Amino acid sequence: MGQRARMAFRGFGAVQFFRSTLLPAAIVLLFGLALFAVSARIWLPGDMAAPAPIS
Repeated sequence: MGQRARMAFRGFGAVQFFRSTLLPAAIVLLFGLALFAVSARIWLPGDMAAPAPIS
């Protein structure tokens, strides 16, 4: 295997690490943040959890 081919494989490991570890972790973290934002209405006082009045 030549020097150029070895250098190409060295960069591929970083992409594989990103796709197999960081990307799924980021997706789960984003889902958890969205779930927290949606369920935060449970702890709000009743008048703040209601939709805004139209007047």
